[in-house]
Amino acid sequence: MTVENSNLKDCFIIHPRVFEDDRGYFYESYNKQGFKKKTGLDIDFVQDNQSQSSKGVLRGLHFQVGDYEQAKLVRVIKGSVLDVCVDLRENSETYLKHFTLILSEENKKQLFIPRGFAHGFLVLEDNTIFSYKCDNYYHKESERGIIYNDPDLAIDWRFENSQLLISDKDKVLPSLQKYQKQR
Repeated sequence: MTVENSNLKDCFIIHPRVFEDDRGYFYESYNKQGFKKKTGLDIDFVQDNQSQSSKGVLRGLHFQVGDYEQAKLVRVIKGSVLDVCVDLRENSETYLKHFTLILSEENKKQLFIPRGFAHGFLVLEDNTIFSYKCDNYYHKESERGIIYNDPDLAIDWRFENSQLLISDKDKVLPSLQKYQKQR
């Protein structure tokens, strides 16, 4: 595995070592010792999640707060997504900056998203399977979000709004400014 820094502090792109031949491929999708050695982070992932979505589905921007903040290691098993994370850590040099990356079954890249970040993704192909590890358990009362099209964040989702499939819950998430005032 190789680890590449993103433009956000503590957010890493993980490139697994893939072995391919005429039978197919093999790669180690996660190794705790290797991850710690390459990133310097000792993360204890406790929950794995997986979703399947159609092209145009946008999920996010989600995060948890307080004792239930989560770091995530995300990847695509089938299909592709535009993955987006936003640094919400007020003491960070990359506060309120965002990072986007295409994750796909072809490139097999993974993205490590530290605690204190909002996360979302846009599905680019039908029947995409998205998988992620979390270092903390889901806790409904600690769940928060910011609207995907927040003008202050100015994320380029690369799709027209009319092409997006968004849950009713995600359509009414607060703006960044409103979220900051509510804290």
